[in-house]
Amino acid sequence: MSCTIVIPTVGRPSLARLLAALDRPADVLVVDDRRDRSAELGVPGWVTVLPGPARGPAAARNLGWQTAESEWVAFLDDDVVPEPGWLDHLAEDLAAAPEEVGGVQGRLIVPLPPDRRPTDWERVTAGLATGEWITADMAYRRVALARAGGFDERLPRAFREDAELAFRVRRGGWSLRRGRRRVTHPVRPEGPWVSVRTQRGNADDALLRRLYGPRWRALLDVPEGRRPRHAVIAAAGLAALACGAAALATGHRGWVGAAGLAAAGWAAGTAEFAAARIAPGPRDPREVATMLATSVVIPPLAVAHWLRGWWRWRAARPIPVITVGGERSAGDRARAEAGR
Repeated sequence: MSCTIVIPTVGRPSLARLLAALDRPADVLVVDDRRDRSAELGVPGWVTVLPGPARGPAAARNLGWQTAESEWVAFLDDDVVPEPGWLDHLAEDLAAAPEEVGGVQGRLIVPLPPDRRPTDWERVTAGLATGEWITADMAYRRVALARAGGFDERLPRAFREDAELAFRVRRGGWSLRRGRRRVTHPVRPEGPWVSVRTQRGNADDALLRRLYGPRWRALLDVPEGRRPRHAVIAAAGLAALACGAAALATGHRGWVGAAGLAAAGWAAGTAEFAAARIAPGPRDPREVATMLATSVVIPPLAVAHWLRGWWRWRAARPIPVITVGGERSAGDRARAEAGR
């Protein structure tokens, strides 16, 4: 049973550690997705390196599986470490998959500090260990990828693109299962503002809402987030600013009272959000300060990214899916007929 391993990378040093963890040479395609490719990756000679499109991991993975000619394609992130014997365990996982199984996920281990509580970022990374169908270690039949249309390149980040693909693969009539192979996913060092940067993913959530409707989280097995609460906090803050401006302009006490009430609501919501992030963490001064500062910024930023995505993807449509029997799915046929 043939399998190609596809690894998109932006040149992180962890790639060398990943390749060294493989016990022997294998059919590996590394898609170099850096915009600046002036430096060599320094990979072993048995690894094939493809210049990537520099449009994010979804596009890089599409290039990888479309280049591969094997029956199966296994995707690895460039910051995981396969366990000893991973290649053998991968082969066992794929050999045990019945014909109706279109994909087999590996098991992820996220090591956390043994001597203290994890930080907010460490807890976010630890959530990968229980994630469904994430491409940190996920193998698909090549035919299942082709019939599903591959990764949706409108999702440019390593965020939701794997869950969305898994949904389309299952909608095409395939089943997915977990295998027995394992990789370790160390927590990548990040700066204090990483939680602010990740709010850009709200624009991707807006795309998924456009594609699949209000039940998109249930369909894609994505847990509920805090964006509704963020919207309330952001609205309270905006109201406080607007009422405050009106009070300054008119001197009317009613506007002063309204501004105070809205500000109190904003402060209460922000305090609750910060407390929810601080309580499970190490609570050292640096972590507390980071949580306080970012908790002020995140709610309005999350809403702004959502609105940006909602407008940008106002005419978005799902990628058509071909079922196992060779026909488009019923949902895709109905959409095609409605668009005539």
